Amino acid sequence: MSVRVSPGLANLGASRVILEPIDGMALFSLRRHRFSRRQRLVKRMLDLAVTSVALVVSAPLMIGIALAVKMSSPGPVLFRQRRVGEQEEEFTIFKFRTMVVGAHAQRDLLETQNEADGLLFKMRRDPRVTTVGRFLRRTSLDELPQLFNVMRGEMSLVGPRPALPEETTHYAESHRGRLRVKPGLTGLWQVNGRHDLVFDDYLRYDLFYVENWSLTMDLYILAKTVPALLSGRGSY
Repeated sequence: MSVRVSPGLANLGASRVILEPIDGMALFSLRRHRFSRRQRLVKRMLDLAVTSVALVVSAPLMIGIALAVKMSSPGPVLFRQRRVGEQEEEFTIFKFRTMVVGAHAQRDLLETQNEADGLLFKMRRDPRVTTVGRFLRRTSLDELPQLFNVMRGEMSLVGPRPALPEETTHYAESHRGRLRVKPGLTGLWQVNGRHDLVFDDYLRYDLFYVENWSLTMDLYILAKTVPALLSGRGSY
């Protein structure tokens, strides 16, 4: 017969639990996880190495996408939006524009058709999305310009989902732990459902990542990202 005991702790990875014999008893100990300077340096070096190669390889593709966006509808090629990063510092995130100009002003008219929960707004057939934009969103190619955010040190290749300022104002104190690290171009939320996730799932995956980070986890998520994108699962 086997016995399983839950520690009753959320966001706990198995790698943080060790078994220690003390006075003839087997006790479980929990390693406290903190990002050391060395870990941050290793993560940053990985970001710079992979992003440098990705920018060179994807340059022709990004030029083609820019031309397609420009010809598909009037407006700028890039969409800029304020997001909340590490230590709650705001930055401007870059994406290829996938909606018509003035889309944000039309959101109130579509609020009753929102298919997401909590603080999120998502529609599978959003009328504001252009034809080219629909393809870019399905393949996540609209997020390629975020490689420049990574190079600038505002984002990481892997991390929590970049949060909107209006989201963070509603965070419980326990949720602010996800803002201890840089947001990511991809993350556990990306490889576990993308837009199929509810708001609480985003938070749960992000907090698990922050509390249990390792270089191995980053490499695992990067390896899982490509199949997740190719499958198109959870795309809008």
